[in-house]
Amino acid sequence: MTPEFDPLYFDHAATTPLRPEALEAMLPYLGRVHGNPSSIHRFGREARAALPAARDSLAALLGCSPSELVFTSGGTESDNLALLGAAEAARERRGERRRVVTTAVEHHAVLNAAKELERRGFEVVRLPVDETGRVVLDAARDAIDGSTALVSVMYANNEVGTLQPIEEIGAIARERGALFHVDAVQAFGHLPIDLSRLPVDLMSFSAHKVNGPKGVGLLYAARGVRLRPLQFGGEQERGRRPGTENVAGAVGFAKAAELAYAELERRTAELESLRAAMLSAFARLLPEGAFVVNGHETLRLPHVLNVSFPGTRSETMLMNLDLEGIAASSGSACSAGSLRPSHVLEAMNVGSERMASAVRFSFGLGNCLKSVTFAAEKIATVVKRLTY
Repeated sequence: MTPEFDPLYFDHAATTPLRPEALEAMLPYLGRVHGNPSSIHRFGREARAALPAARDSLAALLGCSPSELVFTSGGTESDNLALLGAAEAARERRGERRRVVTTAVEHHAVLNAAKELERRGFEVVRLPVDETGRVVLDAARDAIDGSTALVSVMYANNEVGTLQPIEEIGAIARERGALFHVDAVQAFGHLPIDLSRLPVDLMSFSAHKVNGPKGVGLLYAARGVRLRPLQFGGEQERGRRPGTENVAGAVGFAKAAELAYAELERRTAELESLRAAMLSAFARLLPEGAFVVNGHETLRLPHVLNVSFPGTRSETMLMNLDLEGIAASSGSACSAGSLRPSHVLEAMNVGSERMASAVRFSFGLGNCLKSVTFAAEKIATVVKRLTY
């Protein structure tokens, strides 16, 4: 993989380094092309021309119409606009639908938006998952009924990498007249996504998970889906998301996504080999029972590896790894600093020891077999020091 990036950075699920090609595409819009895209003079027109080009490029990758894509400030805003915007619009039109169905393992951008909907009078049902982190489909069938306005289920879990059965859940939602939102922030760039065939009404994305810039995201809202805006101002983004658009961010997002999907097959194979190499090294260097993998064995992202090291503590492991120059995490970056156990592992019912000792390694640009092997040796040394 590209050598410009730090080889011991194993936290790509939290954020990814910006690709030089994306930065190069953005530079004109960070300098010379400075006009407001809503202005009618030539400076505005030049800036405005970049937006439809970026939107067209992303729509082509996703299999949807450009008019169905809304640029946002990132995955959190996309999730909030999907949940709050769609649920409130549905209540205005169909007041009898006041149920929202989600899962116990969603990102906090969805979980906390669901709490806000509860505060506003909606009933929220949180679906359980099995020990691998997969939604229990029978529970989904029971929960999604004629009173359901919206269902929100992530495509791939950001902590353990487990994939959800979104096609099956989407079919249930369609059958019962509910809108279906999928948080694809972690899946985008790693899984093929064809919105022309998926039973999905809303889908969230973020640029900084695919080696694009921070501060820009995307929400797919299928034609005919009504959204009540979260903010009020101008008519940008067809009135769904007012505010001066982040032109440079949109351009960088489109370029990074284009490269990610052009390299998808090759990168998937590389990432799988890195993940396998780290596990192989752990098996070789650590005694039996010294580590446990969390998540689904096969239905998972290629670049996420969540491992518990019984007898250690996540925060102690991470501090020791940082001293060795190795960047990893204990889960969602949005929960950094929290002493609470992972809500994902808690929902998976893996037990307190595995919850307390879990570390997430996630791979991407800059990582190679040599760096993974080197890191695994350092990690094994730290585990032995802390447990024996």
